[in-house]
Amino acid sequence: MGASADTVGVVGGGIVGLAVAREIVRRRPGTKVVVLEKEDRLGAHQTGHNSGVVHAGIYYKPGSLKAELCTRGRLLLKEFCAEKALPYDECGKLVVAVDASELGRFEALATTAAANGVPGLRRVEGSDLTDVEPAAAGLVALHSPATAITDYVAVAAAYGLDIEAAGGEVLTSTEVTDIRRGVGGIDVTTSRGPMRFQQLVVCAGLHADRVSRMADGVDGPRIVPFRGEYMSVRAPKDDLVRGMIYPVPDPRYPFLGVHFTRRVGGGLEVGPNAVLGLAREGYRRTDARWSDVRSMATWPGTWRMARQHWRTGVTEMRGSLSVTAYMRTASRYVPAIGPDDVVRLGAGVRAQAVDRDGSLVEDFRIGHEDGITTVRNAPSPAATSSLAIAEHVVDRIDAAG
Repeated sequence: MGASADTVGVVGGGIVGLAVAREIVRRRPGTKVVVLEKEDRLGAHQTGHNSGVVHAGIYYKPGSLKAELCTRGRLLLKEFCAEKALPYDECGKLVVAVDASELGRFEALATTAAANGVPGLRRVEGSDLTDVEPAAAGLVALHSPATAITDYVAVAAAYGLDIEAAGGEVLTSTEVTDIRRGVGGIDVTTSRGPMRFQQLVVCAGLHADRVSRMADGVDGPRIVPFRGEYMSVRAPKDDLVRGMIYPVPDPRYPFLGVHFTRRVGGGLEVGPNAVLGLAREGYRRTDARWSDVRSMATWPGTWRMARQHWRTGVTEMRGSLSVTAYMRTASRYVPAIGPDDVVRLGAGVRAQAVDRDGSLVEDFRIGHEDGITTVRNAPSPAATSSLAIAEHVVDRIDAAG
């Protein structure tokens, strides 16, 4: 493939990469855009292994990219789902404090949510919780009626169809193995053979650090995989929750805690937890991959993170091994659902970026230099924000000329 000013490659066929490619073909008619996805299908990893929640912006630091892009992304996604007749259910969310030790964090969260302009947000006290969620228990909650659920695999597929309808290509089973800047273009080695682009966008999810390092030589942050395991609530108790019930999150972590979530296809799930994984694509507890273990073990940030948070890691592992331990916390929010009311479901893997100093990267991290854009960290709410992230990325590309 010869390079021209109108040739753009996008590495990654998850929801973010597809949204970026779609934005490019919409904004620049006639541009040749090619999406390169190593799996044989789109949305195979983080896009296809999450809770399906459309976030309203409750949690994110005001002024951060997450806060800004989640707010706009939710509106864009809602419009897109309506246009494409995709499922979008504003079933609402309660974020519940169940004891006095959580009240300080709860008040801080309420302040953050208000600063982010979460629509329709209201405080619900004590016994009034059951007006929103009859089976919920707690002292006080935030009710977000605009929080929704959708099918992100279907959304990603629709993005792909839009790309192809505009003349772009979506190539599955196409792994990128090397990236080099050449004279007059960017040379990309793939399992299909060599390709050349004038511009390249890396949205490689679980492999964002590796593919980005091929492109710009920068090592860090590294991806440390965290496996998130889900439970499915058995009938007839799968009807006890109308929408979503979440705990007040621990501000030390970017994870939101085990929660109850309805699915657009039916049923009620509990999860996910956050257990350190030994494989970036390891969806079973026994999965391990030497290259992924080596990547973690040779990164100073992994050990610094472990020293800071090992006690939480032990607690999460205990919940992974025991359904009783897993549900001990979740049942505080919905006492009628206990260990005997759930069965193990599946798991997802979160691509958690960790800096050299051991800090867990919270905000989206997007870089751009010499025709190459790298999305090094795009965790939740990236799916909610995907169309807004795409706008942001393409704005940066356009600004750089």
